[in-house]
Amino acid sequence: PCFQNFIRSLYNHLLGRFLGHPFDGDEDDSFTSKDRQTIRIQNETIFQVCTARINYTTYDLRRAYDTINPRTHPFVMVASPETEPGAHPFWYAAVMGVFHANVQHTGQASQDYRFWRTEFLWVRWLGVVPDYSCGRSEAKLPKIGFVPDTDEYAFGFLDPSVVLRGCHLVPSFVDGRTTKLLTVDKGYPTAARPPREQDDWENFYVGM
Repeated sequence: PCFQNFIRSLYNHLLGRFLGHPFDGDEDDSFTSKDRQTIRIQNETIFQVCTARINYTTYDLRRAYDTINPRTHPFVMVASPETEPGAHPFWYAAVMGVFHANVQHTGQASQDYRFWRTEFLWVRWLGVVPDYSCGRSEAKLPKIGFVPDTDEYAFGFLDPSVVLRGCHLVPSFVDGRTTKLLTVDKGYPTAARPPREQDDWENFYVGM
């Protein structure tokens, strides 16, 4: 399931970045096939690397960084684009792959036809558990879980520059594990899970 619409989603993501669209989780699927044809990946080749380094500023104004590794430290957080009252301020994702490619935009809005090295993260999204109250007044940590693969936007791409930092998620052991969030033939590996894992934790708590 994670490879379904991989190319279309990637080209939508790259096109949105070249056009300067603000981050919205790539949920704007208004680009047409003709629009996507204005994106060219040099030699039709993308390169995968093992880790990504995310720089951030600590509370005491020091520079620090998190190393994101899809196998050992995959979880990241970004500022949520949602503006509705009561919306959770962050979105969370598990990084499945770290990539870069030389990308060219040839559309009418393009001002530069050079190929540009472009980094992107391939992610599996997590969402806030519905009807769960958290925060200081509740004395509860935020609770999240993987978006089911039946959702069109369960997987996507991220510009590393919008990642705030890595995050620590604690499995909700009482909720147990499940295979319902990702449809995979038994015994077959998937890029959406760490090696040798056959199921997912139902939910996680966000360490704060």
